[in-house]
Amino acid sequence: MKIRLPALALCAAIGGALAGPAFALDMPARKPGLWEIHSGDASGKTPAATMQQCIDAASDKAMQERGQGMAQALGKDACSQDVRAQSGNQITIDSVCKIGTTTATTHTVISGDFNSAYRMDRKASYNPPLMGRSESNTTMEAKWIGPCKADQRPGDMVMPNGTKMNMLDAMAARKK
Repeated sequence: MKIRLPALALCAAIGGALAGPAFALDMPARKPGLWEIHSGDASGKTPAATMQQCIDAASDKAMQERGQGMAQALGKDACSQDVRAQSGNQITIDSVCKIGTTTATTHTVISGDFNSAYRMDRKASYNPPLMGRSESNTTMEAKWIGPCKADQRPGDMVMPNGTKMNMLDAMAARKK
């Protein structure tokens, strides 16, 4: 089974998620509806954030495919190590990847059922530092909170400041 982290998880992990192969993992599809995602960095350098996202099967799949495209942008030879293991509802990924001139070494643990909740813990070190950071310790927790609200459509994301944007519209605009 391939493992792919939903693209939303990448957005939610803000800053600490630059870690290569987790972009191209094939995770189970998330339950359609409204998801609340809380992310933060234990260092305090990236403030914690909570956002909501409305998905259906098609929008979840499209965002996963977008995540794969981001991984491919790093290049096929970007990672010298990419070890993945799955045991029950827990997936572990250890990787060593190049991001420009920086080597990112990461350990990621993803767990949950993707119907009611999932969690990602990622520890990364960067040599030389990436964007001024030599390490990050990111946690992201997501939980299904029910059907999407009446004014929401699949792909809608409500950011921590209350701004609503549609990820599918944003992805389509980037293709133009």
